[in-house]
Amino acid sequence: MDQSLILALDIGTSSIRGALYDIKAEPIADTAYRLDRSLDITPEGGAEIDADEAVEQVAAVIDGVLERSKEVRGDIISIASCSFWHSLVGVDKTRKPTTKVLGWADTRSSVCVNLLRNALDEDEVHNRTGAHIHSSYWPAKLSWLSREFPDMFVGTLQWLSFSDYLALKLSGNAVTSVSMASGTGIFDIRKCRWDTELLDHLNIKPENLPMIAEGSLENFKLEPEFVERWQRLKDSVWLPAIGDGAADNIGSGCTTSTEAALMIGTSSAIRVAYRGEPPERIPRGLWCYRIDRERVIIGGALSDGGGLYEWIKKTFNLPHDAEERISSRKLGEHGLVFLPYIAGERSPGYNPYARGGIFNLTSTTEAIDILQSAFEAVGYKFRELFELLSTVVTVKKIVASGGALRESPAWKGIIEDILSFDLMLSGIEEPSSRGAVLHAMDYIGRDRNIERFELK
Repeated sequence: MDQSLILALDIGTSSIRGALYDIKAEPIADTAYRLDRSLDITPEGGAEIDADEAVEQVAAVIDGVLERSKEVRGDIISIASCSFWHSLVGVDKTRKPTTKVLGWADTRSSVCVNLLRNALDEDEVHNRTGAHIHSSYWPAKLSWLSREFPDMFVGTLQWLSFSDYLALKLSGNAVTSVSMASGTGIFDIRKCRWDTELLDHLNIKPENLPMIAEGSLENFKLEPEFVERWQRLKDSVWLPAIGDGAADNIGSGCTTSTEAALMIGTSSAIRVAYRGEPPERIPRGLWCYRIDRERVIIGGALSDGGGLYEWIKKTFNLPHDAEERISSRKLGEHGLVFLPYIAGERSPGYNPYARGGIFNLTSTTEAIDILQSAFEAVGYKFRELFELLSTVVTVKKIVASGGALRESPAWKGIIEDILSFDLMLSGIEEPSSRGAVLHAMDYIGRDRNIERFELK
């Protein structure tokens, strides 16, 4: 029997995933396709990827999903996507990129952070935009690019998130969502428009930024080359991408102020999403973005997470029974102090120069001690963020997700001990993709109440 279908895309820094879903937000068996990739890390702190290469990676995932779903009958009524927040790429008047896509972990703009903090009132910027002044966000990146590459900066017509650049390449129009715009650090989350004070300071005009979509992109038309490539999508409604963190909350069933989503992927985050307006004052150390014009999401992000775990596994000779041994040990039994800033610091301190460290090492220190101390360090950072969140919301349930937590039950147990809070491990295999689908259904009028979808 024919059915209505939605193509979901989850565009991350370490992978791109796609699959077909039905209008109950359930994945269609055997249609999923995944492409692993990584951003290029440069010695001076860059974290970047070629823009057109990144577009072709997304296109390859769409190819893969459509190939695997050839026998699935039904119309693909919509394409829903989520994408990594805080990326930046410039394009010139010919629509060619003037920069690589710079990711959130690109720290080269740290040299401009203090200059911006001295020139602006960071507390006011934070309360208007929901973002601290930090190398993760556009103000620092744009300041750095204008100083280091003035000719390129002048020759750039528009500054975009990667998902905006993807829309530009597929349709010829650079369009962004409120969600993606709010992750730039240059967007007024209360007025839902680009922040005029920051634009003036950065010498950027509104026309140098993408148009902010009101809703679904009914006028989105694929460029001829992509119509030919994807005949099955020529009449589908394309939707502006939302931030992957927002999608994760929606897909995990955490859409009210009493439910928090705790995620450990490559990085880590704890977030609360709800229908309503931002807090009157956003606690220092947290960020606050928009999911859309009706919903906000507030929380904190740690640069270290699954990437830290992978680094430890690669660098140290862990015993085969590491998980079992850690599970039977007390907190702090190793005697170490681990600073979880291997990938730099975001919440809550936002120190652009923070670096990781391991202290109190002795000749008896084992690899398992280092692993346990790293797990605990991330856990204590989560506790800091949870305490900050508790000043503006009352959390009664925490839903945990992410590959690192599934791989390491010991880490989950450590975080529960530190938070004194039981974590409900999500049963949703791809919460971000599911969240993008649920949000798309809300926009196209198939279901106007995301909040009724409960975690299974």
